[in-house]
Amino acid sequence: MQPVHRLDPSVSNDAKPPEGTRRIIDGLERVYYDGYWIKTYPVPADSLDAKKRLIEALTRRLFNHTEHGLNIPGTRLAEARQAYEAETDPGRRRVKAAMLAGALFNRATDIFRKLVELQGEGVEIRSDDALMRECGHCLLEAMELGHFVLHRSGEEGIDELWGEPFRAFSIPVEDFYESRYIKMGQTLRDIDRIADAMVACFASIPAFADSEAAIRDFARAARTKTETLRTDPDIFDVWSELVTAGERLANYAPHPVAVDGVPPMHNISDGLQLIRNGRDLVFYITRARTPMPKSTREYIERCENYVKTGLVPLLPAPLPG
Repeated sequence: MQPVHRLDPSVSNDAKPPEGTRRIIDGLERVYYDGYWIKTYPVPADSLDAKKRLIEALTRRLFNHTEHGLNIPGTRLAEARQAYEAETDPGRRRVKAAMLAGALFNRATDIFRKLVELQGEGVEIRSDDALMRECGHCLLEAMELGHFVLHRSGEEGIDELWGEPFRAFSIPVEDFYESRYIKMGQTLRDIDRIADAMVACFASIPAFADSEAAIRDFARAARTKTETLRTDPDIFDVWSELVTAGERLANYAPHPVAVDGVPPMHNISDGLQLIRNGRDLVFYITRARTPMPKSTREYIERCENYVKTGLVPLLPAPLPG
């Protein structure tokens, strides 16, 4: 299991390699983005079948990270559209828009699957074929509805996930893979931003002064998981390391100490909850391999607030299910 290689942040911009530079490091090809050398994988041949498998995988991944109830079969697209267009309540209309987006994605996947079957029977499928255009229209409309959809945490949407199937459809497979490495670099950057904010917060509080090792171990495991595909032979070691590092962080025990008889000013329960919130956010980002800028920004602000006030504001309630 090879860890993600990070360029020393103190290196001057002039000494940094151009974005997209590839090098062999420890026997593996890596590509440089956002200060990180990210593990690369072979790119499949650019074919209709490769695009079909990619879009299917991206659609499954999308439903795995978004709120429940959106995986509407493509055969129910007309029903989903009618339900959305007839709804007037803003809250229910948002949810029905998300359900319509799910049906559109599944319809596009259904069409692509049939096109590949026809191609396998020797039927030539041109890029301007009516079914190809219909598939593109479904993916584009679904992407436009993506801003109505929330992450399973209920904190924000992940618009990038909704755009990926359309990008996979509309650009060469090689270009799509390269765009994913760019997004992984941004994800690794935000994992470290969250870890840095946690260390800066808790290092100044005596009860949590020895928490840095657990935070850094978890961030390191999260970075490695971000760059590792599920099909990689290393996934068994990589995933188990991430889970156990997360458990160690969640089970961290503070050491509250009164100074000169004065009790600690920082609420210990709030601090523990803040650590677990940070662990959860890093898990969300790592599994999606996509930044969550709103959640990251708000978490860092909560860390700063805890240092100043000793308390953590309540989070909004998560979505049901």
